[in-house]
Amino acid sequence: MSVPLIDAAGLRAAGRAPAVPFVITLADGQLLTMLRLLRVLPGKRIVGEAEFGGARVLAKLFVANGSERHWQQERAGIALLHGAGVPTPEILAASAVAGGGHVLLTAFHAEAESLATAWSDVRDCAAGSDGAMKVLSPALIMLARMHQAGVVQEDLHLGNFLRTADRLLVIDGDSVKDFGRPLAAAEAADNLGMLLAQLPAAWDVARSTLLANYREAGGISGFDEVQLQAVIDKVRDWRLKDFLGKSVRDCSLFSVERNATRFSSVWRESADWLGPLLHDPDVALEKGVRLKSGNTCTVARVQVDEREVVIKRYNLKSVGHALSRFWRPSRAWHSWREAHRLGLFGVATPTPLALIEERLGPMRRRAWLVTECCPGLSLSDHLSADQEPPAAEASAIATLFATLHRLKISHGDLKATNLLWHAGRIWLIDLDATTQHRSAAAYRKAWRRDRERLLRNWPENSVLGRWLQAKLPPA
Repeated sequence: MSVPLIDAAGLRAAGRAPAVPFVITLADGQLLTMLRLLRVLPGKRIVGEAEFGGARVLAKLFVANGSERHWQQERAGIALLHGAGVPTPEILAASAVAGGGHVLLTAFHAEAESLATAWSDVRDCAAGSDGAMKVLSPALIMLARMHQAGVVQEDLHLGNFLRTADRLLVIDGDSVKDFGRPLAAAEAADNLGMLLAQLPAAWDVARSTLLANYREAGGISGFDEVQLQAVIDKVRDWRLKDFLGKSVRDCSLFSVERNATRFSSVWRESADWLGPLLHDPDVALEKGVRLKSGNTCTVARVQVDEREVVIKRYNLKSVGHALSRFWRPSRAWHSWREAHRLGLFGVATPTPLALIEERLGPMRRRAWLVTECCPGLSLSDHLSADQEPPAAEASAIATLFATLHRLKISHGDLKATNLLWHAGRIWLIDLDATTQHRSAAAYRKAWRRDRERLLRNWPENSVLGRWLQAKLPPA
């Protein structure tokens, strides 16, 4: 079968999913065959595994009109890294391509693993644990080295570090900046905080360990943990606002459709297999295993394409109720956002997969929320009132509520059935009333209610009740 020849204009028109393999012609007439896509920014950039001159390479295609600037920035950034002695894949070719685009080819490390992938295997470990630090330490050591060399990666995340059998590589030259001198303390804190802000919020308690690791590798001094935490909080707030905005608009992560009668948002990677359910969620809900039937909501566990999901439909119990909900975001909308908020902070909650709202123009009616199914046991079934929690459960409970307390997040309905024990963590469900408070006073009031509701799950004078009284953050 012949492989189609395409130019940059054709790739711009191909959108999110250009068909592979395809061949593109470089300015000198040589051919590049793209074999596998790794990342696509529609109409702008395509990154993938390719074949060039009989060898495997990593190809970055810059296909947007006016793409030369980003292509040049990528080349310059890689040169800066090389000049500073920072390991990065070497450039094999840089060229214009037919149709108005450009390409940069670098060495392809088939055995390399991104630190983001490695982190996904250990992110649920306790903050500061040896297994997790084994993943993070090479990045902190590399940052220390870069900061002393006056080079920073301004789009800093674990996905921009690749580890091979013998070394760590820094990638994405487009975002590399040269300060021409070792970084000042504030500059180093800003860059280090950008990375640490992407760890689960429970890792805030390991801040001193992380900072010590960076300093021991020769990192910049002159800032302390308080300054670093201020940067982490600032970056975390920005990332949260950005992500919540993306969760309700069409982008690379989410597929959003809206018209006069319906709004829907779904994780793009789940859109295909969820398609039949999204078309008519009520049919799927009726076929599922009913978990709750009520005037205000109906919940069922549903099998979809060999996956279990939970559908929650928010009902309108009367005309008055419908009128009161018309102009407000639905409870499904609120739960969708709060689930993404918790997920971004690293707090365990079933992944929100899709949000659907019935609408009449700007007015909202019924709504549905689809999440992954957490198979865990509720704490009411898992814990005994007659004894303290086992060590793992005790640690998870303390970590969860300490984290929520630092973030000023209240749940709003801490029944034991809304707390599930699964895979060594406490999972929060039923987020209809979950709120992150800006005011410390408002949070204290909400936490008092949450704490009282949690304690009412077990007799006040029981062993478990007394343990919770002692271990939970004070009211």
